Parts: sequence; structure tokens; C-alpha cells
Amino acid sequence: MSERVLAVVVPAFNEEATIATILRQVDELPMVREIIVVDDCSTDGTAAAVERLASERIRLIRQPRNAGKTAAVRRGLREVSSPITIIQDADLEYDPAEIPHVIAPILEGKADVVYGSRFLVRRAARVLYFYHYLANKFLTFLSNLLTNRNMTDIETCYKAFRTPLIQKMQLTSSGFGMEVEITAMVSKTRARTYETPISYYGRTYEEGKKISWKDGAHAIWYILYYNLAAPFSAERRRYIAEINAWLAANPGKAEAARRTDQRGAAPPSVSCTG
Repeated sequence: MSERVLAVVVPAFNEEATIATILRQVDELPMVREIIVVDDCSTDGTAAAVERLASERIRLIRQPRNAGKTAAVRRGLREVSSPITIIQDADLEYDPAEIPHVIAPILEGKADVVYGSRFLVRRAARVLYFYHYLANKFLTFLSNLLTNRNMTDIETCYKAFRTPLIQKMQLTSSGFGMEVEITAMVSKTRARTYETPISYYGRTYEEGKKISWKDGAHAIWYILYYNLAAPFSAERRRYIAEINAWLAANPGKAEAARRTDQRGAAPPSVSCTG
């Protein structure tokens, strides 16, 4: 594939040890058009490491204060000009080599949103904390109950989008609530959502993992709020209407073919979730 169609938004906070490796790996991918790094007021050498790699494709945005991951992603999304966007964490838990695999259903015109699921893994994966796994399964179950979806991993950080779906969302959550908010809002639209298996190299707390039990507790509140209350706000209703109109006017290749051939197509090779 030679066409550069992908924006990679990289929120970063105190990731001096890994940020250069991540950026080099992402920059090697032939479909990447732009890499937008948002430094969330790091206190280490994260920004300096990015500046050393700055190029036509790699850009650094520095937040004036530490405002959290959602704010960093929201800031980065304002700069995106590519038709497809993926969010890449600045640590090494998610392998950039799998980005082509994650965005493939979008490029094929089958999907509007793709989640890389750590629980559909078909390869070796690092064994880590049971309680994290249990919390994730519970949060995913609760989200599925309210969205009528069959997702396996709503908390995955590997989510790819046809850009308008995420760029127009106006994310309002804080901390790690973004994953729940995105899932809730996408589920209210007519977007075709796929999951595809990814590997995952989770860090230990000694290696720099930041999430805690408090984030899980907050996620429960976010699931309830963004599924039961937020969709009824004027802003959210406007988002849903705008995205549905855009999707109707801009179907993917597979959807366009389906509209002209009601016989349908062969079953997809990845797990379809809505």
C-alpha cells in the first residue's frame, strides 16, 4: 500500500523511555500521513525526545498544563487532516506493526470503526493482572448491556476511525473515561463497528503502568452517564444526526456495493459488532 491515508494521534505523559521507539516504528508504516504527538505537560524529557525526531510527518503539540489523556487526544484531533485516524499510546503496550491489521476493515470499506481486541488474541500474550482482566470484562459486559453490542474489549486503546466519527465527537470525559465515552457515542450512530485481534504487551506498575482501581470505578460512572444521560443532550443529539447523515452520504466501498446488490457479500473475516 503506497497511499498515505492515516493520522496517528499519540497522547504522551512522561514517556521519555519509549516515545522515540514508538515514533520510529509508526513513521515506518507506509500508510501514515501524519503523526501528531500531544505532550501532556510531561516533567521528563518526553517533549525533547519528540523534538529530536520532528519532521514533515511528526509534529509536537505541548499542553500548557497536565489535563489528562482525553484532553490530549481532543487537542490532537483538531490537527488531523487524514481520512482515517488511530490513537496510539506512547508506551510499548500496543505494537505499531499491527496498525495495518487494525485499519484493514476500514480500508476495505467494511467498517467505519475498528477496535483492536486484546481478548481475541490468537498469538502469544503476556500474562498480567487477573483483577485488571476481571474489571475489563465487567466494564465491557455493562457497556454491552446498555449499547446492545457484543464487544469483547471496550477499554482497548487501539481504536481506528473514519476521521469524522471521532473528530466531531467533542470528547468531554476525563482521565481514562474516553474509551467508555467513545464506545457509548459510536453505538448510538449507524457506524459499522468491527473488532480484530491484537497482541498486547502490558506493563507492570514497576515498568510505568498508570491505571488504578479508581479509574475502574470512574469508568462505571462514565458507562452509566454516557449511555443513559449524555445521548439526550442537544450536543450529543446533533453529533448523532450529523454522523448518520455523513455515513449515509459517504458509505464505504462494501456498503456502497451492498446497496446496489441486495444479495450481500461473504461473511467478514473479523468479528462484526454492529
